[in-house]
This record gives sequence, C-alpha cells and structure tokens, in this order.
Amino acid sequence: MMVESDGTADATRRLNVKKQTLDDAYAVPANFLEIDVVNPLTTMAAGKKRYTDYEVRMRTNLPVFKVKESSVRRRYSDFEWLRNELERDSKIVVPPLPGKAWKRQMPFRGDEGIFDESFIEERRKGLEGFINKIAGHPLAQNERCLHMFLQENVIDKNYVPGKIRNT
Repeated sequence: MMVESDGTADATRRLNVKKQTLDDAYAVPANFLEIDVVNPLTTMAAGKKRYTDYEVRMRTNLPVFKVKESSVRRRYSDFEWLRNELERDSKIVVPPLPGKAWKRQMPFRGDEGIFDESFIEERRKGLEGFINKIAGHPLAQNERCLHMFLQENVIDKNYVPGKIRNT
C-alpha cells in the first residue's frame, strides 16, 4: 500500500472534486427521461361499459428515443400488455402493476367502485411509478414495445418484438 506524504493511503485519499457552479446546477441535465401519468378520463363506451384512461406524457433527451416529447392515452389493459410483453421478451425483472381491484368491480357496491375518484388517483400514482421504473431501466429502453407504448397513439398488438437500433 502506497502512503502519501500526509500519511493517507492511496485507497482512502479524497478525490479532488470540482465545485459546482450555479450554471452547472441549473443547466439541462446530461440525460433525462420524464414520464407523467396524468389527466384520468372516464368514458362511457358502447353498451353502457365505462373505462378510465390516462394521459402518458414523456419528455427525454436520451438518444435511444427518436421522439423527444410525446403524449398518448392508455388504459390499464395497455399497461398490462406492456408488462406481459416485457416479461416475455426481455431479460429484465418487471415490477408489478397496481392491483386489478376485483372487489371494486362487484355489483351493488355503495360507491363508484373502480370509477371512484380516490381509487382512480391511487391507480394513477401506481401506474406512474410502474412506467417510470420500467422506462428508467437501460435494457427496457431498447425494447420496441416500450417505444410503441410511450410514443404511438395506437398500440399495434401484432408488432414484431425486438430491440430498437440507433442509426
């Protein structure tokens, strides 16, 4: 072990760190990926069926994403589709989605069930956490299904799974 003249060992010597300036602190981050799940909207579909979808907004400067800003609407079932695709085709451990809320879908409840505002907000937070964990994973960022989920208005469920190639 090499000992410096001041008595500290090489392995424990402090690195010379450059002080951060205000310009550095408030500059655009080198790499960023921001995803928000916002604006839940409950819609009455044909046959008196209701569903809630959410706006998924993405902003990034990561080179793997060709589109730097996008906004799409997604239902819970779309998040399930993404999770299933990643579990099947990628090598990452995919986090769980917020629960399916079977009990809230029972008839004769005294509340709005899955259309109750507090439930929708709780689910929105869970979906936002889920998509941020996945999109933050470097291996998931190369998956075609993630790009389609975040950036295409319509998910082509007949797509060919694979990796995104940067050209």
